[in-house]
Amino acid sequence: MLEVFLEKGQELRKKNEPFAIALVVRREAPSSGKAGDKAIINKFGEIIGWVGGGCVRAIIIKEAEDAMKTGRARLVRIGKALNQSQQEGVMEYKMTCQSEGLVEVFIEPVLPPPHLVVMGKTAIAKALVKLAKASGFRVTAVAPDVKPDTFDKVDELITQYSLKQVNTTPASSIVVATQGDNDEIALQEAIGKTSSYLGFVSSRKKGDKLMDYLKDAGVDPSRVATIKSPAGIDINAKSPEEVAISILAEVIQVKSQVATGAAFTMFDTTREEAGKPKFYINPVCGVPVDVNSPKHVIDYKGEKVYFCCDGCKVKFEQNPEKYMEKA
Repeated sequence: MLEVFLEKGQELRKKNEPFAIALVVRREAPSSGKAGDKAIINKFGEIIGWVGGGCVRAIIIKEAEDAMKTGRARLVRIGKALNQSQQEGVMEYKMTCQSEGLVEVFIEPVLPPPHLVVMGKTAIAKALVKLAKASGFRVTAVAPDVKPDTFDKVDELITQYSLKQVNTTPASSIVVATQGDNDEIALQEAIGKTSSYLGFVSSRKKGDKLMDYLKDAGVDPSRVATIKSPAGIDINAKSPEEVAISILAEVIQVKSQVATGAAFTMFDTTREEAGKPKFYINPVCGVPVDVNSPKHVIDYKGEKVYFCCDGCKVKFEQNPEKYMEKA
């Protein structure tokens, strides 16, 4: 089991996909999860491994999803007798059904490294690639007629100004540092890709001309307005290395300002398209219920209400207004 667990983690890391590791750190019988049980939860809400079934499984999937979106680890306590202490980093779910025992699960997100696409083979482009790699970025270099040793330890090398083969996300950053080598082609390729930052290395005057070119070419002016030109923070940089530092600093600044959740806006869409769990919070106990496989569903005043167990359904039926107001 450990071998499968490790292989799955390595596979997801190679794909640059986010996932979460869940580890049972404490258990009170008769909870089915035992100390040391572990699982990997991928971005589709699939569990590889075991940390418990029933309501525990749904809670762990939901908390793992939130951990991947926010980048924050958490300890999840699930049981019937909880102190509701509201400690930072601790999520508590008090069970109201027949389930007994208690289980504590530590969930840690494993996120892919930040992704930077550098277009061009100029001195600034080379310096930027080197600095980004030293800062922990996964770097894609894009330029025609380049060799593997043109850039320092690049992760992906594209030998033409085309980004068709480059997978970007809302968390990716793109810098066009072509400096006269097919600037228009490179910019049109870059602006067609999803990213949180798009910078163009140029003088302000040249940048304005290229922005007008893009608008005349039919590119949405609001999209053109998102291009940072000149790229980089103004630190009165002179050398290629100094300019690269100013650009990387701006990339990091944008990356930090953009919430991790926003960077993974594709997360929920991907899951829905794959038909994976979509959660509804049970109004009785607050436990997330997978709407694709609920224990019970009640149609209350035109709204579907989902339940994780018989006990919650019975309690709801006794006083539906109370729980719907709470919801």
